[in-house]
Amino acid sequence: MTKSEYEILAAFRYELRKYLHFSEQAAQQEELSPQKYQALLAIQGFPGRSEVTIGELAEQLQIVAHSAVGLVDRLEDDGLIRRQPSKEDRRCVFVKLTPRGKTILEKLASVHREELETVGPLLTGFLARVSTGKKSSKRDLKSPKRTSRGASDRGPVERRPNASPVCYAPEED
Repeated sequence: MTKSEYEILAAFRYELRKYLHFSEQAAQQEELSPQKYQALLAIQGFPGRSEVTIGELAEQLQIVAHSAVGLVDRLEDDGLIRRQPSKEDRRCVFVKLTPRGKTILEKLASVHREELETVGPLLTGFLARVSTGKKSSKRDLKSPKRTSRGASDRGPVERRPNASPVCYAPEED
C-alpha cells in the first residue's frame, strides 16, 4: 500500500469514528446507552419484520446470546421492548419495540439521518477513492494487488457468525 492509500483509509476511519461518537452522544442525550440504541434500531430495522429473536439480535449486534439476553432484560425493564412468545415454536421468543421504544427510536433515527446527510457524501467519497483507487482527480493510486485467496496471503477476512444455540425465526421462501 502507498502512503496515499493509508491516508485515505485513516481519513475514512476518522470520519467514521466522528459519526460513531455523534451517535453515542445522541443516544446518551436520550438517557440511552449506545448499545440500547443499536438494539432498538436492529429490531425495528430487521429485514421483513419489526421483531427479532434473541439469536437474531445477537447476530445483528455481533454479541453472544447471553449478552443479548441481558440487553433485552434491560430494555424490557426500561419499557422499550416487550417479549412475545412465538406461535409456531414455544421455545422461541420474539422481541418487539413498545410505543415508548418506537418514539425514542424515531427521535434518534431522525437526528442520525440528518447527520448522515452531512457526513454521508464525505464517507461515500472515501469509499469511492478506495474502490476505484483514486486519491483525487490529480493523481491516481494503485489498487492493492489481490492474491487468488483474497486481499492477502492469509485469505479473506470473514465475520464469525453467531453460533449460539438460541432460536432463529424460520426464513421465508
